[in-house]
Amino acid sequence: MMKAIQRQSIRSFLGSALFAVGLTAGAVSAADKPSHDELAVIASVFDGSGGEWIDLTHAFSEDSIYWPTDTRGFELEELAHGHTEGGWFYSSYRFSSAEHGGTHLDAPIHFAEGRHTTDEVPLTSLIGPAAVVDVSDRAHSDYRISVEDFERWEAEHGRVPEGAIVLGRTGWEDRYDDRAAYLGTEMTGAEAVPELHFPGLHPDAARWLVEERDIAAFGLDTPSIDYGQSQDFRAHVILYQQNIPGFENVTNLAELPAVGSFVVALPMKIAGGSGGPLRIVAFRP
Repeated sequence: MMKAIQRQSIRSFLGSALFAVGLTAGAVSAADKPSHDELAVIASVFDGSGGEWIDLTHAFSEDSIYWPTDTRGFELEELAHGHTEGGWFYSSYRFSSAEHGGTHLDAPIHFAEGRHTTDEVPLTSLIGPAAVVDVSDRAHSDYRISVEDFERWEAEHGRVPEGAIVLGRTGWEDRYDDRAAYLGTEMTGAEAVPELHFPGLHPDAARWLVEERDIAAFGLDTPSIDYGQSQDFRAHVILYQQNIPGFENVTNLAELPAVGSFVVALPMKIAGGSGGPLRIVAFRP
């Protein structure tokens, strides 16, 4: 039966189903209950028959990329690992991490006073249809995704959907295992910041997303929403003032189509936080 359901039906129903299941708390009337076929579509999302889940997250380790001033990086301390006197195996670890390292969430308060903290970011900003804007064929170390890039994308794929999670693919994810290539420098500490070179989002494009489109979140495969040489982090400020969160150091965007996939991005829920480690995945029908 599932093979007979068209991909477009899966996509359209999945979008509403994810929001309905995850975001509504009210009672559902009998008339609104999904049919048997619709329930089968929902099941296909989770049993693998309707598509594939793609992990967009870099694993956290001592090699994870952090902002150069976060010199401690990710630390994992072994507390226990081995067989106990009772005869069973047991392992336990303690980890330490700054909020903004590896694949992570930028909560709006990170650059906008009074806006959402990590625990206040609603699920509507973390779950939604993906719009993957690929500029990897022209991105360079000081490239900024422009309004023209978005207009070119829309000319081919249609208007950015309302509530979309817009993901910029620059190709920088391929450099993640080489710190110097990814950041533009091997230096650490405050003196490294002026030496940073990697792509980001142009402030004019951030303003266009805010004023001309209705997006849920913006993410990309680089260390920062703003490009490495930014002095004022205006793209951060423009988006976050509107309570639009950011996702940084995302990976595997080459595995997603320009349109038609759906993102679930769930950060550690830190009370009062300005960000946090993020597990972000996408469903590709």
